[in-house]
Amino acid sequence: MKQIRLFFTASQEGCATALELLSARFEDKGYPVSTMEIDEDKDLWEASLYGPAVERAQLLHDMRECLEPLFPQTEIETEQLPDIDWVAYSLEGLQPVRAGRFLVHGSHDRDRVRTGDLAIEIDAGRAFGTGHHGTTEGCLEMIGALARQRHFGNVLDLGTGSGVLAIAVAKLGHASILATDIDPVAVDVARQNTRKNGCVSRIALEAAPGFHSTVFSRFGPFDLIVANILARPLMRMAPAVSRNLAAGGQVVLSGILSDQRRKVLAAYNAQGLFHRKTLWRDGWVTLHLGR
Repeated sequence: MKQIRLFFTASQEGCATALELLSARFEDKGYPVSTMEIDEDKDLWEASLYGPAVERAQLLHDMRECLEPLFPQTEIETEQLPDIDWVAYSLEGLQPVRAGRFLVHGSHDRDRVRTGDLAIEIDAGRAFGTGHHGTTEGCLEMIGALARQRHFGNVLDLGTGSGVLAIAVAKLGHASILATDIDPVAVDVARQNTRKNGCVSRIALEAAPGFHSTVFSRFGPFDLIVANILARPLMRMAPAVSRNLAAGGQVVLSGILSDQRRKVLAAYNAQGLFHRKTLWRDGWVTLHLGR
């Protein structure tokens, strides 16, 4: 399906505000939004919305409506994107990433693994999670730190994407792991990655939207829940996370912009889950919470 980018130009502060507005309007529909610096000296940035070309008229209308209160008369431009696999393209040539004890690398960088590394091999594919994004890196570091403090026997990786976080947990010990994703394609990619990393027998993979599946009651409760998704879905799922968490359980959350941190913490505080630690990475935060 052909894709388009709808974008407009503003200052860094303006684009940061636009990102909040666009995320609130479009993230639940699965349409990516982003900001990018164009000219540092002139403080020019672009805020972009990506979506199917066939929905151009509706997306343009919705984007204008979303921005109108704070950005009246803003000119929104449209760019037709080449019909290529953008995930694979964007990941080509990426260097291995170290996150705590983990080294996340592609198959072409196996020679970069050092003695003592917990190596996770993830090649470019159609699912999120290679360690290069601040949210994945933060989760890997947090998981590694928590594993030094206690043993986790039953773990949930909610929104597993490439499976990188579930694989990380498997490499740390002998936990039973349930990894779920709303996207069946991501589940297939994660399954391939668990085989490649020798973890297939330790990780149960299921396609499941949120907590709307009996799989969670069959495998739970969990003494560690990891969810690297987006702030608003995480806030909505706070009661379900709490219900599926074992006594004394721990939670690691990411996919949260720095200025969304307080709202996410408030949603989980209301469920009796309280802040333990925050990692800050590239404008994103990873949270550790516990009862």
